Amino acid sequence: MTSTYDSTMFKETFESEFTYLNGFMRNVRRFGHRTAVIDPAAKKQWSYTEFNMDCNRLANALKNDGVKKSDIVMVQLFNCPQFLFGYIGAQKVGAIFNPVNFNLSPGETAEIMAHNKPKVYIYDSEVAETALKAIELCSHKPEVVIAVNNSKKEFTAPEGHILYDEYVKNQSELDPPVDFKPHIYDEVARLQTSGTTGTPKGVPLNNINEVLSAHDVIMHFPLNPTDITMNMTPWFHRGGLHSGGPTPTLYIGGALVIMRTFNPKVTLEYVERFGISFITGVPSILTLLASRQEKKPKNISTLKGIITMGSPLEKEACIRFQKVLTPNIFNGYGTTESFWNTFLRPFDLPEMSGTAGRSCTDDDVRVVKVYEDRKAEPDDLVAQDNVEEGEVIIMCPGKSTYCYAGNEQATKDKFYKGWMYTGDIATWDKKQFITIAGRKDDMIISKGENIYPARIEEVINTNPKVAECIVTGVPDSTRGESLAAYVIKEDESLTVTELIDFCNNSENLSKYQVPRYYRFVKELPTTATGKKQHFKIKKQAKEDLQNGLLLRK
Repeated sequence: MTSTYDSTMFKETFESEFTYLNGFMRNVRRFGHRTAVIDPAAKKQWSYTEFNMDCNRLANALKNDGVKKSDIVMVQLFNCPQFLFGYIGAQKVGAIFNPVNFNLSPGETAEIMAHNKPKVYIYDSEVAETALKAIELCSHKPEVVIAVNNSKKEFTAPEGHILYDEYVKNQSELDPPVDFKPHIYDEVARLQTSGTTGTPKGVPLNNINEVLSAHDVIMHFPLNPTDITMNMTPWFHRGGLHSGGPTPTLYIGGALVIMRTFNPKVTLEYVERFGISFITGVPSILTLLASRQEKKPKNISTLKGIITMGSPLEKEACIRFQKVLTPNIFNGYGTTESFWNTFLRPFDLPEMSGTAGRSCTDDDVRVVKVYEDRKAEPDDLVAQDNVEEGEVIIMCPGKSTYCYAGNEQATKDKFYKGWMYTGDIATWDKKQFITIAGRKDDMIISKGENIYPARIEEVINTNPKVAECIVTGVPDSTRGESLAAYVIKEDESLTVTELIDFCNNSENLSKYQVPRYYRFVKELPTTATGKKQHFKIKKQAKEDLQNGLLLRK
């Protein structure tokens, strides 16, 4: 390719210098005295200089143990300082940071461990039993196993494991020497998909992905170095790490407040005490916050915005959050593979609540037709009439590597011609606002009608006596499948008869969309990001039908 100018220096500089770690280190130099991290539970905070020193202690310990470029550092940690030290420290030696859900079973943990083959495994003492069993089950054995104990309980590291504080004790606070050549395409983090349809897959993220994911948040909030953020969800998933979490906050030079596990009372106290400007959580968390604020209000006037994701934001809930918490509510839709890709901003709400918004600044989102035997071409679009349903596809050149680690078949199934085929079914309008109907995998076929649970769930959730619900299909000899609704009561007086009448009288449900079976439950299966796991409830519903536990209309 002939260039109109000499691009040599640009390429050399851009490809080796435009890294996430360099962005963080700029903040260490220019904002060294300013607060980087606050851990209220430990009554401790770090300036950027102090925080970098603790990252260096871990990086130097890893380096002394032979951890090098592209080695995997797997962590199974709650939100905590050591998670952050691992995120930055791994990058300092060229390793790949691999955060894993701390709620996984030993078998699931072992499966991820066998696939990623970590050289180092760092786990929280609260999940020590899972860690021990996972290592026992796994054919791959990490060379270094480190236990983090942030509780006030005494904990003795099992044989062959080492406590984190002992591991970094006496290590140098200086930046480790760089003996590898950084590159923008280097994998720096590997996330695991949330597993809404089965086994989590490894999602590699490179330097460009991390930098541009940070830029995306900085641009959309917007975020600046004076902001203080707190993500109320676990950092191990994409929304936790990237949406008002460590990635954008430490890249812009803001301060990050650590919340180990969500608590509405504590959240509001932290906002008041630390002057937090942005918090992030799923809609169900915001509901708990609003209830708490209504009963025992705190001064949360410093909030510039609340970002929610993981599920649609319903209109009535949105209006309540705007009134009780902050008028600046944001709602993002996306995936582990691509971060968020559509966005609802305060000026879109509450009018467009219930939709997933329209594409983010650097992204393209389309709704294409669905075929049983093949993918639709990226330009094979459904009508923009909010009626015809199709599959959501996403192009986000900066935030995705368009592949899964070591899984060619899954990569081929999911990515095509620069687009990610999400498996989500939706409609869209002429302004390109997307409305999610459900997942292809969750589709229920009853009497030849294709039914997606999300629309029905949204209607049922408008019943004031309903806290939450999930709809699935059960075998039916004449219909193929019948609908079953699992419901958490908001009001204990709610009966199945009331629900049936409510659905039958709804102007937003066709007759074939009214559930035939119901069951009241105390909880629903969800991922850590708050996404409903329909595949789990579908399996349960089949068993419940056989055991006579579903109530019929």
